[in-house]
Formats: sequence, structure tokens, C-alpha cells
Amino acid sequence: MTQTYTKRLHSLDVLRGFDMFWIMGAEDIIHQSAETFPNSITKSLAGFFIHSNWNGFTVYDLIFPLFLFIAGVAAPFSIGNDVKEGINRSELVWRALKRGGILVILGIIYNLHGFRFLPFAETRFASVLGHIGIAWALATIIFIYVSNLKNIIYFIVGLLAFYWVIFYIGHVPDFNAGDLTKEGNFVSYFDRQFLPGKLHGIIHDPEGLLSKIAATATALIGIGTGILLKTLSMDSLKKVKILVLVGFGLILFSLLWNLVLPINKNLWSSSFVCFTGGLSMLLMAVFYYLIDVKGYKGIFTSFFSVIGVNSIFIYLSDKFINWQFTSNAIFGGITTLFEKHLTSLIIIIGVLAIKWAFLWFLNKKKIYLKV
Repeated sequence: MTQTYTKRLHSLDVLRGFDMFWIMGAEDIIHQSAETFPNSITKSLAGFFIHSNWNGFTVYDLIFPLFLFIAGVAAPFSIGNDVKEGINRSELVWRALKRGGILVILGIIYNLHGFRFLPFAETRFASVLGHIGIAWALATIIFIYVSNLKNIIYFIVGLLAFYWVIFYIGHVPDFNAGDLTKEGNFVSYFDRQFLPGKLHGIIHDPEGLLSKIAATATALIGIGTGILLKTLSMDSLKKVKILVLVGFGLILFSLLWNLVLPINKNLWSSSFVCFTGGLSMLLMAVFYYLIDVKGYKGIFTSFFSVIGVNSIFIYLSDKFINWQFTSNAIFGGITTLFEKHLTSLIIIIGVLAIKWAFLWFLNKKKIYLKV
């Protein structure tokens, strides 16, 4: 009989919630704090929560790849047993494609701010959810057919090397091969030629077509991590040590690679994949050790897990629910008790509190938006 893994990885829900916490309102609190209490500390902290303009890295640049990494980690637990039990691979591939397709559609709806219809040329078809959906689906299909860790690593290396080569073999008119500027790089040029609708940055889209190659590698790093964590024959502390060592190794390697291929979120460069993959593995190691190995459960885990189990819902909700209006209605009167310059900060804190309370209610009623 095939041995199956039935234990839930609680740290994954908490880490997912921790990741979503920053984009569901915490970053707004940080930026508003910098405006309300302007000083070197608050302004520096706010600077961490804006995306890099082109090359380089900020803390905020980690949120997106970390979510994709987490989606990858979940794959061996969600479909790994199906693969081992010998369920028809074509059925599993169809499930992956269906889920990826739904995320692409939800991403377009998100871009349209709901169910509005715009002219084709004014519609942005690329999206964060679409990027996750396609990369996750491709990585999952690879996992379905190549479920051992060694071959997953080969695929990661191959995809990152191939994506790097694309920049040097692709030709952009009036630019030299290997140009990595926004105007001259081949990945952006390819999107200008073949990505339908409008691009996010007019001449570049951070969730474009060719960058899906590197994003698939990000998801595969997550899948490789999930395979490791699911291995029954390995001691939990050894898993943590491996994650820490590999995580630091990827970070060091990415910094060396950065000398010839800049860490760049907009291009989802191969060095960016290694850097964020390493950071994601280190975070996974910390959360896994504290929650699943040491058994820590408290306010910290409960707070973030409520967010993590309904992450897609809270991401989409901003386009359908006027949280600001609700916060004004509930906390508007309270703001009169404080100095006027604190009003905006209190309202923004209220938005985060209301969102969390709503997620808590959904979790209590076991209502989840699953794709």
C-alpha cells in the first residue's frame, strides 16, 4: 500500500496570511504613518514598501514571488498523493489548467475593477493573478510528470538558464543584444509585439509573456520545498537546516549573478528568482520550525492563518467592496476624539481591522473562496 501524507502544514496558511497581510492594508498603514509622523525612521520604513523602479530590490518586491512560492509548496500536499496513487495524469493536468485559467479570468476582472467591459485595446489581459495561475499550472504539470526532487531541480536550472539566454539571443531593433533597459530588453519588446491589449507600463508589462518562464521556476522552487517538507523519512530539524542552507546559498548565488544579470522584479530576472526563492525558503524554514516542529500556536498564528485561508478573496475584495466607506462609517465618529492629523491613519487602520474581522467571520462559518 502506498503511504500517504495526511498532516496539514499549518505554517503554510500562516505564512500565506503573513504575506497577504502587507497588501491587504498593512503597507497603507506604513505609508500613512510616514505622512502623519514624518521623520527619518517612518520615511525609511515606507521606502521598503514601494516596488523598485527597475533594477534592485525592496522588501515589497518579495510579496508577489513569495505568494507564488507558497502556491508551489502546497502542490505536493494537494495533488502529490493523487500522483502517487496513480490517478490519470491527464485528469490532473486538466485540473491544473482549469485552476490556472480561472485565475487568469479573475485577474482580468480585477484589472477591469469588476465586470466592466472596455475596448480590446484598452483592456489589460496580463495580471498578478494570471501570472500566478499560468506559472503555477505549468510548474504543477511538470510536477505531475516529474515528481522527484532531483528532476525538479534540473527543470529549475534549465528554465533559469534558458530565460537568461533569451535576453542575449533576442534582437530588439536599434538596441544591442543583451540590453537590459526597459526600452531595449527583448522580454519587453516581445510583449509589445505579441501581448494583446494594453501593457501595464505602456512599453513594458511586469506580468508579461516570456517572464512566465522564470515565474514557473519560482513555483518549482516552492514545489521542491514542498517535496522536501513532505518527505516522511527525514527528520524535521534536518529539513529546516536544508532549507536554511539552500536559502542562503540561493541568495549568495543571486548576488553574484546580479553582477551580470541584475536582480529585477519587472523582468522577473533569473537572479531575481534565486534571490526571492532564497528569502522565501528562509521564511518557510522559520515558520515551519516554529509552528509545525515546535508546535507554537497563539495570537500570531491565529491572526495570520485567518487571512491565509481566504487570501484570494481578500485580494479581489478591494474591487467589489468599498472598505474605506465602511471604515468611515464605523470609525468616523471616533476620529473626532483625536487630533485632526490622525484621522486618515485611524481610518486606514480601521480598514485593516474590518477586513480581518470579516475574514474571521468567514473562517468561523467555514466559508472559503477556493480556485
